[in-house]
Amino acid sequence: MKRQAGFSLVELMIVIIVVGLLAVAALPRFINITDEAKKASIEGVAGGFATAVMSARAQWEAYGRPVQSGFNRVNYDGTDFYLSTKAKDSFLVGEGYPVSQSQHQVNEVVNDDCVWLMENLLQNPPLVTKDSTEAVNGSNLFYTTANGSGVNKECRYYQLASADTKGTTNNITSGHYFSYLPAKGQVKVTIR
Repeated sequence: MKRQAGFSLVELMIVIIVVGLLAVAALPRFINITDEAKKASIEGVAGGFATAVMSARAQWEAYGRPVQSGFNRVNYDGTDFYLSTKAKDSFLVGEGYPVSQSQHQVNEVVNDDCVWLMENLLQNPPLVTKDSTEAVNGSNLFYTTANGSGVNKECRYYQLASADTKGTTNNITSGHYFSYLPAKGQVKVTIR
């Protein structure tokens, strides 16, 4: 007759301890994975936005820098964009960067322009809103505002998943964001 052998109580305890130690070592990595995903997500969207800005400008250059009614303008991917137009003797504004769907210049950018740019520059844009209540209660991924003044006017795109809103609009701008400065065509990511 053969005798069946199993694990002893000591062997089981050793296995449980080893598995516990492995779990303790790996747990912090799994906790931070959500934060890292949010950072990677906003960097990816900002990178796509920057590429689209440069593509629209390249399209304008390829068409021979068209001007309409004194404004730089280009049809990029089937959509008409008004682009930054350099004032005489101004070194603060670069030419040919997307600004809006209307005859706005870099110092006139408003929230509607920021929404429109996100929706029309990107192929599959994330949902964006300018309404803070809609940002908290809706299915939007970004909340946008036009900030600054003069040639420093910019669109800021706040990532709602990284904001600490808790159902209110109080901290809607507390998370990661990227900004777009039409005067220079610059896209900058800020991780908080």
